[in-house]
Amino acid sequence: MKTLKALCSGAALACSLFGAALPARAETVYQVPSLSDFSGPFASIMPLFAGAREAVVKWWNIEKGAQLGIKLELKPYDTRYDTAQTASLWPGVLSTSKPIIGLSLGGPDTAALQQRLPNDKVPMILGSASNGFAWRPNQWILSTRPTFVHEIGAFVEWFQKTKVGGTRPVKIAMFTSEASPSYADMGKGVAAYAKANSKIADLVEMVYVEPQPADLTLQLRRVLSNGAELIIAPASIQQAIAIKRAMQALGKNVPIVFNAHNSLSVLEKPMGGLVPLEGDYEAHALVVTGADDSEARGFYDLLVAKHGLKAPWHTFTGMGIGQTLVLVRAVEAAAIKHGSNKLTGELVYKTLVDTHFPAKSFYGFSGGDIDFSVEAPFPLRDPRINVGQVVGGKIRTVASAVPVPQLAKW
Repeated sequence: MKTLKALCSGAALACSLFGAALPARAETVYQVPSLSDFSGPFASIMPLFAGAREAVVKWWNIEKGAQLGIKLELKPYDTRYDTAQTASLWPGVLSTSKPIIGLSLGGPDTAALQQRLPNDKVPMILGSASNGFAWRPNQWILSTRPTFVHEIGAFVEWFQKTKVGGTRPVKIAMFTSEASPSYADMGKGVAAYAKANSKIADLVEMVYVEPQPADLTLQLRRVLSNGAELIIAPASIQQAIAIKRAMQALGKNVPIVFNAHNSLSVLEKPMGGLVPLEGDYEAHALVVTGADDSEARGFYDLLVAKHGLKAPWHTFTGMGIGQTLVLVRAVEAAAIKHGSNKLTGELVYKTLVDTHFPAKSFYGFSGGDIDFSVEAPFPLRDPRINVGQVVGGKIRTVASAVPVPQLAKW
């Protein structure tokens, strides 16, 4: 565990060592497109992403870029989280920024760009989890996390082993929606996982409802009556809230597990605090932004104290920090191998798929190591997740680097 003081002193030592060992270099500037949503459905949370991305780049420019002779400049582009808008903006991004790498926000970016980026030779880093329908080789938008289904499978196996004793399958029910390709893919994948792993998971029901349901009391009563002992809620924030409200109305306390985009810190405000979420979980290949005095919290505090970060300690802030740390580590590794003033998108992509990035490079903001390959647009070799839980009214990390199961494509 590293405190803010330890991180600051370590950074100062690194600067002094590099300053003594390396001569001054001419600075090469690379623009990094930061695909954003300042006027669409995620405009309210975009400042968390944007602030986190900017602070990490500022930190890296000082701590590493200066010694390598590189300066990264983030250039935001408002895609409104819209596929058509992203596609229309992209030619201008290519011509003005001439990027060697960029930051992606989510599904619309992937839909608009995934098929053209291999020709444009620009890799993008995505902080969200991936989907089963994106599981194809030779993709250039690379997620820092495995699929949502991989993350859910990892949690179910951890829960079955640690909370059920590992001697029988845990009875699960999942709520999702067919109104979104991503949410529908989650349902298809988890159903396939449960069928293939019947000794671990017994799927009571896959409940398909609208993304913004008014009430789910009847559906939840049904699955609880059928013995569900774990409720999986990886889809929309509105579904997560409706499930929790239904649990309260029924007077039950069966645990619910959420994902990153509807995590415990995301639900805290609409639920009126963390007390109603006592005992519930979040599980994903990101940092758990809880009350723990962790290395990740120390790095966040460093960004606040030294590099202008104003975003609160929150899941979306952690997501922005995590994806940008992967980006700067890729540029760093490519520059060391190929030369600071010779970088191209193709060289950075090759570095991404050829380099094993250890978890320690990301200060706790990843589930584990990051090890990309041409086989899939997400880490496949040994991905890990972290598990958070509300304990005593606070979010705590209750499991770290939980192994992700190997899954067949669904």
